Amino acid sequence: MMINFLKNGVSLRALNQQLSNTLDARIGLQFVSVGTNFLQAAMQVDQRTHQPYGLLHGGASAVMIESLGSVASYLLVAASGLRAVGIEINANHVRGMTTGTVTGTVKALHTGRTTHVWDVRLHNPAQQLVCVGRLTTAIVPAAAVG
Repeated sequence: MMINFLKNGVSLRALNQQLSNTLDARIGLQFVSVGTNFLQAAMQVDQRTHQPYGLLHGGASAVMIESLGSVASYLLVAASGLRAVGIEINANHVRGMTTGTVTGTVKALHTGRTTHVWDVRLHNPAQQLVCVGRLTTAIVPAAAVG
C-alpha cells in the first residue's frame, strides 16, 4: 500500500476536530503537520501530562504513540470500510522532559492487508529524542469494531 496522506485531502482541522471529547483532547494533543508519508502531533508537557515527580508521564507518551499510529492506519483504510485497532504498543523513554512541547512523528514500517506497523519518534524542542515507540494495528471490518 503506497502511503500518501495528502492524496485524500486530509486536513489538520478535520483531524483535530475528531479529538474533541477524547483522552487526546484532555492531555492537549493536537495534530500539527501532515505530509505524504507522515503525520505529526504535539502536546504541552504540563500538569496534564506529568507524572507525580514533574516529568513527562510515560503513559502520556504512550497515548501519543497510540493516537498517531491509530489515526495513520485509519486514514489508510477507512475509505475501504475497514478500521484499525491497536494490538501492540511499546515505548522506550530515553530522555525526560519537565516543560515545553513534545512533538511526535509517525511513519510506516509496514502497511499490509491485515496489519500495520508504525514507528513513532517523540522529540523535545531541541530535537532531542525523548521517546521512541512502535504501534501495531490490526486491520478489521468496520462492523467488527464495537
